[in-house]
Amino acid sequence: MSIIVEYIALFFIAIYSYLEALIKLFIPDRKKSVSGDIVLITGSGHGIGRLTALEFAKLETILVLWDINKDGIEETAEQCRKLGAKAFTYVVDCSKKDEIYATAEKVKTTIGDVDILINNAGVVFGVEFLKLQDHQIEKTFEVNILAHFWTTKSFLPAMIKKNRGHIATVASLCGHVGITYLVDYCASKFGAVGFHECMTVELASLGKDGIKTTCLCPVFVNTGFVHNPSTRIWPVLKPEYVAKSFVDGILTNKKMMLLPPSVNTFLTLSKFLPQRVISKINNIQDVQFNTKLRSATKME
Repeated sequence: MSIIVEYIALFFIAIYSYLEALIKLFIPDRKKSVSGDIVLITGSGHGIGRLTALEFAKLETILVLWDINKDGIEETAEQCRKLGAKAFTYVVDCSKKDEIYATAEKVKTTIGDVDILINNAGVVFGVEFLKLQDHQIEKTFEVNILAHFWTTKSFLPAMIKKNRGHIATVASLCGHVGITYLVDYCASKFGAVGFHECMTVELASLGKDGIKTTCLCPVFVNTGFVHNPSTRIWPVLKPEYVAKSFVDGILTNKKMMLLPPSVNTFLTLSKFLPQRVISKINNIQDVQFNTKLRSATKME
């Protein structure tokens, strides 16, 4: 096929895609059934991980809950069982590759092949770059992005064999923009977004269209992950809204989920606006938060 013909075909594909998107504005996306599916969620002992598990529990799935906090996942599992779901718990340190691989083998042997993998576990330190300790930087990358490689390598082969499955990545708006005192965290979330994008492309190139991918990128969520988050433009999101939106996105096979959707406009503009304008917007935004280690506001 000549390059001219390929460009003509590309033009018609673009027109079709825009028309399809326009029609979908008025027709709700059809949700797929996940009843009986095995759903594994890392970092499910609290926050978005726990609430996502509860949403899937309502859909009659089999839940595999991973977290470093035993009490946290047991509490999550109990809440899921009250909703009628089967729930299995594993204490896993997602910063340790060998622990992930060993636990994954236990899951496959005792429960079965994972249908939906949700990489949600994360850590944040919130420290000025030059005050970050080396082990903190390593921990951030081990949990926030390297763990995605180890879990996906563990469960993707079975998905490929069946050409069926879903890999969901919990990233952040910090995977698209930089935030003060979050250099390591933002870099790891940029990696998570890149992981999602590349996995999506690679699966398509392999012809595995039955394996879907979703990436969640919210602004600050009031889960206690960071303390007292606030901004002057973007809202601080309720975790219940984020979890429900996330599950709906998985059920409708959405690729990239920016929450709230209005941040799409900011990200689009940021590609064209001068840097001094972006810097001014960031000043107006006045992002603030606290961790146990550092405040993102000016220290008196």
